[in-house]
Amino acid sequence: MPQTVKGVVAMAEGAPVEVVDVIVPDPGPGEAVVTVQACGVCHTDLHYREGGINDEFPFLLGHEAAGVVEAVGEGVSDVAPGDFVILNWRAVCGHCRACHKGQPQYCFATHNAQQKMTLTDGTELSPALGIGAFIEKTLVAAGQCTKVADADPAAVGLLGCGVMAGFGAAVNTGGVTRGDTLAVFGCGGVGNAAIAGGHLAGASKIIAVDIDDRKLEWAKKFGATDVVNSSNVDPVEAIRALTGGFGADVVVEAVGRPETYEQAFYARDLAGTVVLVGVPTPDKQVTLPMIEIFGRGGALKSSWYGDCLPSRDFPMLVDLYNQGRFDLDAFVSERISLGDVESAFDKMHRGEVLRSVVML
Repeated sequence: MPQTVKGVVAMAEGAPVEVVDVIVPDPGPGEAVVTVQACGVCHTDLHYREGGINDEFPFLLGHEAAGVVEAVGEGVSDVAPGDFVILNWRAVCGHCRACHKGQPQYCFATHNAQQKMTLTDGTELSPALGIGAFIEKTLVAAGQCTKVADADPAAVGLLGCGVMAGFGAAVNTGGVTRGDTLAVFGCGGVGNAAIAGGHLAGASKIIAVDIDDRKLEWAKKFGATDVVNSSNVDPVEAIRALTGGFGADVVVEAVGRPETYEQAFYARDLAGTVVLVGVPTPDKQVTLPMIEIFGRGGALKSSWYGDCLPSRDFPMLVDLYNQGRFDLDAFVSERISLGDVESAFDKMHRGEVLRSVVML
């Protein structure tokens, strides 16, 4: 029987979010209802509220979440009621050309629940990244549920987006391994996750770049060996000086701006790799001399969701967290309620938090 629960909805572009009643239907074939225990406040949610993703208002916000499966629909076998899961926005199809090539982390046909959650007047909601988890219970495709070992939902739920994106940008996309040098532009949640990933992978030197000294202090806690405040010095020259004049093997750009991408491009070593994981707005463009692209070799890559495969990466990272080897707790700046999401957006915009986490 459909349930009425409380959820955080962006009703119109730029308008403050509201806590409203939401109707959650019973799960249909291939779907699951999940009792949400915790959900991180990600910058992508703010992009939705500001109309930066699309104009399909009203949006049910929230997507970095963990919780317990309450019910599943017909044909669901991978998860069952009572399973502790992290929600993901890459429910692989198993049938597209990427999946057929054995590369499901690039699945081109990821899917969401077919039914819609609604307001009490029947207005259909657009769930953020196909999830919508600032809510007591949410309806998702069963493939969006990844079963993991029991752990603090506030910490491990962050693997659902930002932490996985940053970690994967360094490790999966960038291929950072032992002895490599890594530079990261932008030390918010995603950038610091890239730093933590490089540290875990054995990078010999990790250089954090930002314009905020507070964020650079955070970066040190995640494994940065050196920090550069690019408002005071040329970050390209600083990175070269810290790498014997060569530049870094892998440079992760976690800002999404043309000027920082250009700096990342010139801060890499010959045959090095640049990874773009910062999300640019549609109007942003970058111009680089083709002779420099040709002459430097290497690779210019984009990282979408850290090139992750949730069924592979989430359980591994939760195990590392439970072993004390991957400090997800350090990303949790505060624990808040559903009614505090709007103020959390303000704190995030001011750079005061890595992640505010809604507890339900």
